[in-house]
Amino acid sequence: MSEDFGLLEPADQPGDEWEQLDVSDTEADRIARRQDREFDEFRKRIKDTEQFKLQESVFDDATLAAVYKLVQDGYVDAFGGPVSTGKEASVFEALGGQAGERPEPGSEAAGGGPEGVTPEREVAVKVYRINSSNFRQMRDYLEGDPRFEGIASDKKAVVLAWTRKEFANLKRARKAGVRVPEPIAVQRNVLVMELVGHAEERARRLSEVDVENPETAYEVVREYMRRLYGAGLIHGDLSEYNMIIHEGELVIIDLGQAVTVHHPNAGEFLARDCENVAAFFTRQGIDVDPDDLRAYVTEPDPDPSGEPDGEPGEESGPDGERESGGEADEAAESDTE
Repeated sequence: MSEDFGLLEPADQPGDEWEQLDVSDTEADRIARRQDREFDEFRKRIKDTEQFKLQESVFDDATLAAVYKLVQDGYVDAFGGPVSTGKEASVFEALGGQAGERPEPGSEAAGGGPEGVTPEREVAVKVYRINSSNFRQMRDYLEGDPRFEGIASDKKAVVLAWTRKEFANLKRARKAGVRVPEPIAVQRNVLVMELVGHAEERARRLSEVDVENPETAYEVVREYMRRLYGAGLIHGDLSEYNMIIHEGELVIIDLGQAVTVHHPNAGEFLARDCENVAAFFTRQGIDVDPDDLRAYVTEPDPDPSGEPDGEPGEESGPDGERESGGEADEAAESDTE
């Protein structure tokens, strides 16, 4: 009867039906235990710092695990204090590790050439809050983006997708010649990127400075908007609060909400960006029409490799994926738990 149903024959002694298992301590077991101990020590060390006590709502255990992975992978060596704190995310200064010390050839961080690796490069670590982020607003920007179809609707999945989305958007913008912070690595809800400026001499938002050459600044902004559009992206929240100045260089920031030109609300977002930019520069004494700006942005660029004519200056104030273990485009397409 037992053969008809494929059952095992009765065993002589309890346990005889099982093969003898090797329960000896393996190298993998020892490595896993050591990693657990190191993470526990890391978590205790972080939780004892003043920065953690001030930003405790940011560093839950899952976020600490993501930061620890970035440290282990060599993207972050040491944490500093907060650079900015918002409802959805906090940005911290940090020292980049060896994996993050590969500036793009020809960039300032590379010393003007491919051989110039900067030791102890300062980086920015942006941590999105899982629990307090504006979940519904994030979902509105993600829905309709073909890169994030099928994303689950729970808050954690949306915030993790949003973080990867900002990483992917930064990569695409830089490839198009738009000056944005260089993306370095992403892990769960933690994004590592270039720190524009320095801890002692931070970059200033355009809203915080007196723009010395508003005409030049406007030319740069509209050229960046056109390059972004040519790369298939619309910022979606562009204003003087999402542009910073450092040493006369204008940098576009906060690309998490940027959408593709195929997003169902792309036209609305572009119109709003043009209205915000036109309103700011009109206050600077320039006659800017939002409809003219939109026409310029959507016009094909005759020379996409060309540089904007000049850089803006300022009058007051000092200065205005590769995912950890993966590529940026992969980070934009796959969920990271």
